[in-house]
Amino acid sequence: MSQIIPIRDLKNTSAISELCNASNEPIFVTKNGYGDMVIMNMDVYNQTMARLFVYDKLKEAEDELKNGATGVPAAEFLANLRAQYEKL
Repeated sequence: MSQIIPIRDLKNTSAISELCNASNEPIFVTKNGYGDMVIMNMDVYNQTMARLFVYDKLKEAEDELKNGATGVPAAEFLANLRAQYEKL
């Protein structure tokens, strides 16, 4: 479950770090009772950014198909991918 903390709690940086590392969700920081910022564990951030990157690429591919792009058959794509990585 997401946690909400007041901005004054950020003074205790080691406790905030422990809180972030113990949680797989963002921590919402409030200022004067209103949302001000979000902090999170670096691994959670990286996973979130990777997921957003994939979603963005899927959206691009969907848009290309809607605009008439023909694409590459899956078997051909996989064969090219295997050939590319067998060289490594």
